[in-house]
Amino acid sequence: MNAMSTAIRPYAEGFKSLEPALTRSAPAWLTALRREAFARFANRGFPGEREEDWKYTSTRPLEKRGFAPSLTASGAMDADVIEPVFLREMPVHTLIFINGRHTPALGTDGPDIAGLHITSLAKALQQATDKLQAYFAPVSAWSDDPFTALNTAFLQDGVIIEIDDGMRLEQPLQLIFLSTKQAQPGACHPRILVRLGRHAHATLLETYHGLEEAANLTNGYTQIHLGENAQLEHLRVQRESAEDFHVSRVRVAQQQGSRYVSHTLNLGGLWVRTDLSTRLEAPEAEAVFNGLYWTDQGRHVDNHTRIDHLAPGTRSDELYRGIIGGHSRAVFNGKVVVAKHAVKTDAAQINNNLLLSRQAEIDTKPELEIYADDVKCSHGASIGQLDEQALFYLRSRGLDPETARSLLIGAFAHAVLDRIATPELQAFARRQLAAVMQPS
Repeated sequence: MNAMSTAIRPYAEGFKSLEPALTRSAPAWLTALRREAFARFANRGFPGEREEDWKYTSTRPLEKRGFAPSLTASGAMDADVIEPVFLREMPVHTLIFINGRHTPALGTDGPDIAGLHITSLAKALQQATDKLQAYFAPVSAWSDDPFTALNTAFLQDGVIIEIDDGMRLEQPLQLIFLSTKQAQPGACHPRILVRLGRHAHATLLETYHGLEEAANLTNGYTQIHLGENAQLEHLRVQRESAEDFHVSRVRVAQQQGSRYVSHTLNLGGLWVRTDLSTRLEAPEAEAVFNGLYWTDQGRHVDNHTRIDHLAPGTRSDELYRGIIGGHSRAVFNGKVVVAKHAVKTDAAQINNNLLLSRQAEIDTKPELEIYADDVKCSHGASIGQLDEQALFYLRSRGLDPETARSLLIGAFAHAVLDRIATPELQAFARRQLAAVMQPS
């Protein structure tokens, strides 16, 4: 058996073991979708380094681990376990998932709110309505991506969030995904579906947290649709354990006048890949991408972003910053595409990186593809180290070396966090960063 089929075998065995339960009450279209998705994954295999999008990120560490389907945690979960990633700065509606499965008893769901519809994906799959089938219809979204195909094949749980036209949700929605130690490393594949109607406003917080010694795979897919003039602020914080593997896909479609603001914080995990993309499909749509990634020891973190300007008068603004220390490696690839008829596009992209050791490595590749005239586009990248003169100045004012370094690193990172408009969310993000910056 060759290396690739050996890597796929644990997933094939897991799919075979789960299929009877998955198909027992599923409609024919859902069973066919799962089977087709797994067949595409098995045929495609994990991506190789010869593929441009995977040039700097090898999947070999992932392939060497045999991830069986995750099991939910047994017994009661101590609230202290969840507290570090709970948004305590303001009232919030919370759904909690343990190893990918919704755990209603631990959530803090608020009262029913007119215009807000939240359904666990497990419950929705049992009903399997025609509307749900329409959500999964675009096969092109996963046909050539093995991780999205794998997520589709193992569809079991997640959440569907729908907000009606004109609804302004005052309190954020928080989704907490907790990875716990299992008898053997497990894989979970949560799916998040978000749809905002015309003129709807909401804030969504996704947090991924891993307990010590957890060594699981989280392979998530988030699908977002913003109606005309809808606005969504989306904060994603990944703080999984030092042995966890994490893959995320976030796909956004934006209609006229909509505004999508993304804040992505990758602060944990051993091997991490995040792909974020949006399609500005109608005039006056706007996207803002803010990202911060922190790596140390031997960790690997890869951020890929893509913004497609497909209509006139669309805007995008992207700032990603990386802090890379130890023997770790980070990757940033950001692509902005301006379609032929997308005149009056205004797009800016910048990636800044701070290397904290001689062994740290960053591969950065900002890209612009412009097929239209009369546009305003810019992009750039920088790589540097801590300013020795600034360190000397702080030391001369009585600060010890570790405190002086922390202040400079924090100032570099806060340029991203300062772009979080909601004060409570910004305070939460700062708290998450402070937790990983504490010296071990």
